[in-house]
Amino acid sequence: MRFVVCGGGVGVLSSFAVPMVAMTMPWAVANAVITVVSTLLCTELHALFTFGTGRRAGLRGHLQSSGSAAAAYAMTSAAMFLLHTAQPAPTLLTEQTVYLTASAMAGVGRFLVLRLYVFTTTRAPHPAIHRTTLPRLLLPRQAVSTAC
Repeated sequence: MRFVVCGGGVGVLSSFAVPMVAMTMPWAVANAVITVVSTLLCTELHALFTFGTGRRAGLRGHLQSSGSAAAAYAMTSAAMFLLHTAQPAPTLLTEQTVYLTASAMAGVGRFLVLRLYVFTTTRAPHPAIHRTTLPRLLLPRQAVSTAC
């Protein structure tokens, strides 16, 4: 539920931001800019709230998350390309519907990647370390004090 609220909320905001930014630049560039910004924000939100790590994502988390973001970008861009190929002048409502549908499908994939690989709570077990305990020589206090 937290993933849907955090990721979905940012996704809905992104769906409004992309067409606005696309008024000043090509759609693919606008989508890339919004994808980068929303991915950074979502990775932080998911680290802090969704997956309960209790700490920020850090560079490692952001780098690992970037792969799923690249796949989401490719998916939304492909969906919009197909829409504009099929219908050269779609309405804003049609663009929003296609973008949000592609984002939702990409979001399911992102959840799985983040949950299973980026913010996983289980780690591979460390190999057992065999330690040998050496016997300690116990000297009486009198023996130590007379020797020193």
